[in-house]
Amino acid sequence: MMAMSYKEGKGAAAAGLDNGKYVRYTPEQVEALERLYHECPKPSSLRRQQLIRECPILSNIEPKQIKVWFQNRRCREKQRKESSRLQAVNRKLTAMNKLLMEENDRLQKQVSQLVYENGYYRQHTQNKGLSSKDTSCESVVTSGQHQLAPLHPPRDASPAGLLSIAEETLTEFLSKATGTAVEWVQMPGMKPGPDSIGIVAISHGCTGVAARACGLVGLEPTRVAEILKDRPSWFRECRAVDVLNVLPTANGGTIELLYMQLYAPTTLAPARDFWLLRYTSVMEDGSLVVCERSLNNTQNGPSVAHVPNFVRAELLPSGYLIRPCEGGGSIIHIVDHMDLEPWNVPEVLRPLYESSIMLAQKTTMAALRHLRQIAQEVVQPNVSNWGRRPAALRALGQKLSRGFNEALSGFTDEGWSPIGNDGMDDVTVLVNSSPGKLMALNLSYANGFPAVSNAVLCAKASMLLQNVPPAVLLRFLREHRSEWADNNIDAYSAMAAKVGPCSLPVTRIGSFTNQVILPLAHTIENEELLEVIKLEGFAQCPDDTIMPRDIFLLQLCSGMDENAVGTSAELIFAPIDASFADEAPVLPSGFRIIPLDSAKEASSPNRTLDLASALDVGRAGKKLSSDHLTGDGSTRSVMTIAFQFALESHLQENVAAMARQYVRSIIASVQRVALALSPSNLGPHFGLRSQLGSPEAHTLARWICNSYRCFMGLELLKSNVEGTDDVLKSLWHHSDAIMCCSLKSVPVFTFANQAGLDMLETTLVALQDIPLEKILDDHGRKALCSEFPQIMRQGFACFEGGICSSSMGRPVSYERAVAWKVLNEEENAHCICFMFVNWSFI
Repeated sequence: MMAMSYKEGKGAAAAGLDNGKYVRYTPEQVEALERLYHECPKPSSLRRQQLIRECPILSNIEPKQIKVWFQNRRCREKQRKESSRLQAVNRKLTAMNKLLMEENDRLQKQVSQLVYENGYYRQHTQNKGLSSKDTSCESVVTSGQHQLAPLHPPRDASPAGLLSIAEETLTEFLSKATGTAVEWVQMPGMKPGPDSIGIVAISHGCTGVAARACGLVGLEPTRVAEILKDRPSWFRECRAVDVLNVLPTANGGTIELLYMQLYAPTTLAPARDFWLLRYTSVMEDGSLVVCERSLNNTQNGPSVAHVPNFVRAELLPSGYLIRPCEGGGSIIHIVDHMDLEPWNVPEVLRPLYESSIMLAQKTTMAALRHLRQIAQEVVQPNVSNWGRRPAALRALGQKLSRGFNEALSGFTDEGWSPIGNDGMDDVTVLVNSSPGKLMALNLSYANGFPAVSNAVLCAKASMLLQNVPPAVLLRFLREHRSEWADNNIDAYSAMAAKVGPCSLPVTRIGSFTNQVILPLAHTIENEELLEVIKLEGFAQCPDDTIMPRDIFLLQLCSGMDENAVGTSAELIFAPIDASFADEAPVLPSGFRIIPLDSAKEASSPNRTLDLASALDVGRAGKKLSSDHLTGDGSTRSVMTIAFQFALESHLQENVAAMARQYVRSIIASVQRVALALSPSNLGPHFGLRSQLGSPEAHTLARWICNSYRCFMGLELLKSNVEGTDDVLKSLWHHSDAIMCCSLKSVPVFTFANQAGLDMLETTLVALQDIPLEKILDDHGRKALCSEFPQIMRQGFACFEGGICSSSMGRPVSYERAVAWKVLNEEENAHCICFMFVNWSFI
């Protein structure tokens, strides 16, 4: 490939070859080529010739030389991008190494402290055994002095008194963030690294629940502090933070008095509130510190009256230590330490308030994830979907979550009031007729019908689930809406939000023929998805101008990762107008499933934060699902259901009766689905012990392998596999995706091994509802149609690599695919088996 150089002066006016090695371009020529490069980095031969004709200064350059220039220019651009990427990775690794070294120093201090305490207790035990028993008050008091926390000196609400509290809060927070005030153990399932969220730890043996995280974010410290102070923007359970007073300090910092309210996570427990002091200051090394704590009577500080329907919780010294990072960005330490007063909730729900793992997931890690999301949007501000920027899509998700939490909590100050029950208290019904709630509903749409609903009704209930993973249940509810949703209710909700007067659901409404999931946005780690659900073919009559042909739902999904410990699973949706306007009203409904067994912390006093082993690459997280089971091998969770309906006030009683019945039917459907998905029925691999353990499964596995050997002349499994149990087990754990389809007019999947289920992103129970054509693109369908006669005649067919889709709509690439006919004992065709080789998500 020819090299290039520039030469200024008169001799550079002419372009040509220099001894056959160099092509010399003038600055004007380079400028013309650069303009074209930015328009089209890889121009065709015709475009290059056109460029020569249009630019006289390039007329004496050969097209081949211009082609070489573009090749070299693309190569330099690629090298520049790769260099930038490597520099960014190097900065991350350098900062992560600094974090690990600091963590190592902290652990060494913790070890020294434990050694000292061990020596003290050993000496104390020996002295106690040698000396006579002393029961005097003096000996009792002095023997435990090393464990007593220092008493808070008297304070008042003056600026000097508040500054004293703030300085003490800062000291205690730093001792937790970088010191040994709390014994930290590694968060189960977390793996530090340059692409991870950071180093996350949970407390062991301290008052309340606590979590700590260290991470890197690509934002400046002041911007990080600004985002974290706006807690409702990233903490989904935070209802409001009111700043009641702001006091500047002599050192340039600020003291704020805050009142914060949290939503109730379920209908079975009350909401929490906090009366806080927040102190923001800059340390001598330039680090920015934001620390908080609750103000209570022991400090003699200012107080605020208790609010009805809220339980006053305590925030122990917590906050954020934000340090500037070399090369840009920030290194952040987060500490959350709370006492959530678990004594006032039913005993079965106390794990929700006693689990440091859950606190880490919903607050500490949520803060880091939000910061990383904002940083990515700063780097890629023009990335949009459906004409919306990432910030607008993020606001839509927050709007759905907030609306669901408001309905779930049903605060009286927002206008909610209960409606008497029908003799059963399993479903709670509330109505809201406040002007603020209805203002967003009474809008006019492009179809000309004004919305005239003058009330909103919410029906909600909670239920305990046994022995079903929340992520698995949520995925089923998401993928198989027809298993629990009522078409008539969906249509009623859509009409109530879109058009004028609407009647109660009647049987004239048709059923949807298909559910299409249209991806809208997702977070960096895919822990949360925003999507549009299109329910096709609702109206039976094409001339029905009021009843929409298709119904659209805006849907938010989170918590679908089975290996994430302590994560709540949520499915929240709301009917939207086809115009999908930003100001369109939403009445969110949905499900929240909270695991109760994550409080059984896997940590122990002997478990340290093993950062070195956590850096190893592997699928260690897969082992965690069994670490948090109850003693009988079962899991527990609480599911909360809330559905909202817009209505006219004169229909309140009828809609309330309909809503109660609908929620009860959903509860029955969920119980049925949960029973089918229960590991007690499905086995450790959700089907391997029961369905796969049946004689039919063993027989099918033998047929699949025998047919492959017959038609392909090769062994599908290793030659040392013997016995029907070994055949099924080997087939189940085969690295390639193997799945069977029925021989029907609309083929559906009937079996898949573990790799096949992973590729389809489904379970054995839900597998039989997935048609083959759903995962194939147009090219794949055409190839299958053309090769199907050969499969039935010859017994097999091979396909080139391509792209298909999972049941969730995610694109999947594969190197090649093989299809063969599966014969039964009578040599008749039983089904078609497909094997996708070396597949991966794109």
